[in-house]
Amino acid sequence: MAGLLFLAFAYLAVGQAAANRNGAQTAADAAALAAALDTRDQLRDEWVLNILDPTKWQAIFDGDGVPFDGCARAGQLAAQNNATVTGCDSLPGLPPGYKVETRNDKSVGDSIVPGTESRHATESATAVIDPICDFELPGAGADPAVLPKLTCRDREWTLDPEDLTNLPGPEDLFDVHLADDE
Repeated sequence: MAGLLFLAFAYLAVGQAAANRNGAQTAADAAALAAALDTRDQLRDEWVLNILDPTKWQAIFDGDGVPFDGCARAGQLAAQNNATVTGCDSLPGLPPGYKVETRNDKSVGDSIVPGTESRHATESATAVIDPICDFELPGAGADPAVLPKLTCRDREWTLDPEDLTNLPGPEDLFDVHLADDE
């Protein structure tokens, strides 16, 4: 009987640790996505500022032109998930993104396994920002007042420099998703 009771407590300890680890992973995922979404919105704002100069569009879609400062937003989302960001790095290159590491605020707790009462789960997640639009720059001698047609997935945007009220949103220009940690 004592052996079964010990086994039950051992399973409970493993369950506590697994739940704590899942919480840390959720916090890391949310934090990485929050950082990437914040930067995605800044990239869209930069594109709008430069909409009349299509020669700058590709650099913006490649992640150039804005500071990658989404780590503050990552910290906010981690805190909402009872965790703390222990590392946040922007990832240059294509696709750009963030790698975020979190630590659960709550420890694994008391169990029959000695030393677990002060152990905290740590996890990491990576989120990337993929541009989803294509365009062709006009050739030499083309009318500079005509903007290129922007094709984003299955939707085309005909941009009129005289009426820039119906522009694509950040979610139309970029896809943000979790990526495998390397």
